[in-house]
Amino acid sequence: MKEKSSYIKNNKVFSLSLAVLLLLVFMGIFIPTSFGNVTENLTSRITTNFGWFYLLLVTGILFFLFYLIVSPIGQIKLGNPNSTPDHSTPSWIAMMFSAGMGIGLVFYGAAEPLSHYAINTPIHNAGSKEALSDAFQYTFFHWGIHAWGVYAVVGLALAYFGFRKQEKYLLSATFKPLLADKSEGFLGKAIDIITIVATVIGVATTLGFGASQINGGLSYLFGIANNFKVQTIIIIITTMLFILSAMSGLGKGVKILSNLNLILAVFLLALAIVIGPSVRIFDNLTDSIGNYLQNFLQTSFRSSSFDPENRGWINMWTIFYWAWWISWSPFVGVFIARISKGRTIREFLTVVLLVPTMLSLLWFTTFGTLSTSVQASGVDLTGFATEEVLFATFSNYNLGNIMSIVALILIISFFVTSADSATFVLAMLSEKGELNPSNKKKLTWGILLAIIAISLLFSGGLDALQNTLIIVALPFSVVIIFMMVSLLKELNHEKDKMGLSITPDRLPKKNQPFKSYTED
Repeated sequence: MKEKSSYIKNNKVFSLSLAVLLLLVFMGIFIPTSFGNVTENLTSRITTNFGWFYLLLVTGILFFLFYLIVSPIGQIKLGNPNSTPDHSTPSWIAMMFSAGMGIGLVFYGAAEPLSHYAINTPIHNAGSKEALSDAFQYTFFHWGIHAWGVYAVVGLALAYFGFRKQEKYLLSATFKPLLADKSEGFLGKAIDIITIVATVIGVATTLGFGASQINGGLSYLFGIANNFKVQTIIIIITTMLFILSAMSGLGKGVKILSNLNLILAVFLLALAIVIGPSVRIFDNLTDSIGNYLQNFLQTSFRSSSFDPENRGWINMWTIFYWAWWISWSPFVGVFIARISKGRTIREFLTVVLLVPTMLSLLWFTTFGTLSTSVQASGVDLTGFATEEVLFATFSNYNLGNIMSIVALILIISFFVTSADSATFVLAMLSEKGELNPSNKKKLTWGILLAIIAISLLFSGGLDALQNTLIIVALPFSVVIIFMMVSLLKELNHEKDKMGLSITPDRLPKKNQPFKSYTED
């Protein structure tokens, strides 16, 4: 009887999530214009009226995580004291990087610095040296440590309560220190439903836009028609691939694809550095890191209250990105948590915050330098669609066709890996946090994701669904705040019980210093 009741509760989360998603998709297909107008207006109101909130929250998350790293709490392991990591560090990094950024780096690697430099600048006049400097600084800002901080805080909470406290791998379980048994009631179910809905919307839009980018690359390189029919075929083929990968298990499909992604990404990066203006790339990297660090606090809190003319740019880019990372954090957080068993909190946070950030900075510097150098030389790249900028940039360099083909393969691989990870996460969430969900549930979510993406591509409802994701980010940002409070409460409780302290256990006796070169 108890098992039946548990099944009904679990099924209720799945069925209610599905009902909400079907309603959103229905509106995206049959009333795309009206639905788009409503979501666009809401998104505009949120970015205008709550921009300050997003800026304070995301930067506040970083301060919170920094405190955990330097405090004795950082010694606590995500699992039993004798537990060891399930994955090697390179595979762990590859998987989190593929799920967290992946296709976005290829999509925006050349396009975003170019936009900040020559199209829509944050501060200075387009095409100026100052605009070029700003282009890299703000791209670093958008794709750097702030983004990974949002992912890390959700992933840490899930991994801590799941592996350390042996709770269910659900966001609702992280609220037990605050809500106790009520975390399994209405509020808990609402949190889990928001998590599933946000994940599906995010992945469905990624499938749609990813198919558009793959089609754009095929069209630019080989003259293949850029239309709905081709994009549908792309989604069907990639869906078959990521379902097969997801059903093979986390230790096989996702790990193999993630390692392949990292190898291809490093190869493409190295090729671009060698063929491109190498010295300028590293000069830009060094200078831009300095600007990024020097202006870190200023850009983190920049709301442009004293310069309203620039507020539109902040809404369009910074606030949009902050809302985007928040809305993606349930999916990426759950996935990072799942692969992080056996790491200490200090190791988890240090690696998640710094390693992907450093890779992202090098990536954007390299491909941004390639695109802005072409633009500065007199070749206008601003007329190309975002999905075509990278390929148009490569065409101006030696071995450009080879780099384009490698980039296209990498896009497809990232595309499959992200969808693969999302299918696994959705199956986990809809099976009440089951670490190894059934293949049947993976298959169900894989097919649903493909149908949603194809339907919205056909109707033109992808933009509206993307706006919906930004809208969902607002209530979920409140969830993150209370999640941090709950996490800190439990961590402090465990710190006190364990007697963790920054005071050394042993101090040298007077006139008897420790010397490594004299001790046995």
